[in-house]
Amino acid sequence: MKPIKVVIHGALGRMGREVINALCHEPEMQVVGAVELQVAEDYLPLPDSSGAVPFSSNLDYILTSCQPDVLVDFTIAQATMPAVRIATNQGVNLVIGTTGLTANELIEIDRLSIAHQVGAVVAPNFALGAVVMMHLAKVAAKYFDYAEIIELHHHLKADSPSGTALSTAKAMAEAKGKPFYIPEQRKTSNSRGEQAEGVAIHSVRLPGLMAHQEVILGGPGQTLSIRHDTISRECYIPGVILAIKEVVKHKGLIYGLDALLGL
Repeated sequence: MKPIKVVIHGALGRMGREVINALCHEPEMQVVGAVELQVAEDYLPLPDSSGAVPFSSNLDYILTSCQPDVLVDFTIAQATMPAVRIATNQGVNLVIGTTGLTANELIEIDRLSIAHQVGAVVAPNFALGAVVMMHLAKVAAKYFDYAEIIELHHHLKADSPSGTALSTAKAMAEAKGKPFYIPEQRKTSNSRGEQAEGVAIHSVRLPGLMAHQEVILGGPGQTLSIRHDTISRECYIPGVILAIKEVVKHKGLIYGLDALLGL
């Protein structure tokens, strides 16, 4: 069986480096190219000392010359959408971990992937524990009328609230069948967080943090807390590898790892 050939978009970012390192140790996968916004060399040495792969800021060139099966994208939303259009046009499957994509952009990803007969996995979070946390929050949502989310990330995270927090609030409201109740306040206050489906989301950004989320549900005389903590970025790798293996088997958009995990 031939290995799945992969190009990394955002190769020098924190997640890009982590993914490249992991894929170099996956016998079923092969890193064949890399893309970054600013490139000083034509080749990127692989961390396992097995050689180097073509390296460029020109995604179109890399996809044409390397002929990958899958493009893994961990960049920013402004860079992801042009990459989606280029990759789908070349018949390359997509695994996207970029957050901050709008509903219209997700619709476009689905449309383009179907039109070009490729698969696309977009996940707000690739940590399997975070996906299970979101699933449990959906189960609990049916039994409580009030809920809030506290999400904590490192100070370099570009967006807030996090994509995971927004996705969690939406999924909880869908499972409940209606928005959560918003506690009555004498006056509006920024300290109450950003509202999403009746859920107040509080964002913390500090050095020393990585990625953490706590869902707190409340009812008369009781509360329920569901929390997930990311200790290191290696927690994302099993989810990324699962997505790469599965995306080549599908056409169109798959949103979230829960669909791949059967949750």
